[in-house]
Amino acid sequence: METKDVILELRTKSGMSQDELAEKVMVTRQAVSRWENGETIPNTETLKLLSKEFNVTINTLLGAPKKLVCQCCGMPMEDKIVGHDSEGFLNEDYCKWCYADGTYTYSNMDELINVCVKNMAGSGFTEEQAREYMKGLLPTLDYWKRYEELSDGGEFEKFKEMLIGEINELNIDGMPKVESLNALVGQYVNLSYRLPNGLDVKFLNDQTTYLGTQLESLFDKNVCFGVVANMEFIMVCTYEAEGKNPELVIYKKR
Repeated sequence: METKDVILELRTKSGMSQDELAEKVMVTRQAVSRWENGETIPNTETLKLLSKEFNVTINTLLGAPKKLVCQCCGMPMEDKIVGHDSEGFLNEDYCKWCYADGTYTYSNMDELINVCVKNMAGSGFTEEQAREYMKGLLPTLDYWKRYEELSDGGEFEKFKEMLIGEINELNIDGMPKVESLNALVGQYVNLSYRLPNGLDVKFLNDQTTYLGTQLESLFDKNVCFGVVANMEFIMVCTYEAEGKNPELVIYKKR
């Protein structure tokens, strides 16, 4: 699709008039009309505003001329898994698992390789093949080549360690000690819990990246503990295979 068709389709799906879109991205209605007629295309700053408004990448607005690949983990990306910076703009270089709200979530290449290997093993790769592939790929990616420039000097890792300590201090029966936390995107872990009043409630935002892990219960191998946390809360639940029968164990404000 061309830019004119992309903007028209996104505006129409959003139920906005040309006047309404113009106001949101601080241009005239005539400017929007010219975009949709193919007479002009938005400038760089306006493309950023359109990207944020419609939650699509600038690459998509321009007709997807390139394939996006996360420059931290190497995963091919669609718009829905692209990470956001601290101001809510999409960063086309990173996925939601590696870059969340302006923070890089991995500072240890071996840790990231271990996470990737778990996801790759069994999908056409043996664990050994997946590990060798990732060992060769990651050093070629921009984040790892520029790590000294882009990293936060270990501050995020310190936060993760503090969070791990707080979780373990809860001393939840049957839950093993948490050793590490990985990035988790809300939509993949946002289970629905039945409250005592009979209401079903979800506590997470599908679009937000959290820290968390899954641990097999010490008492029942058919039950797992799910841990999800961020700067504001710690949540622990239990569930069975494929997220069935979820039960909220604790939701604690930090």
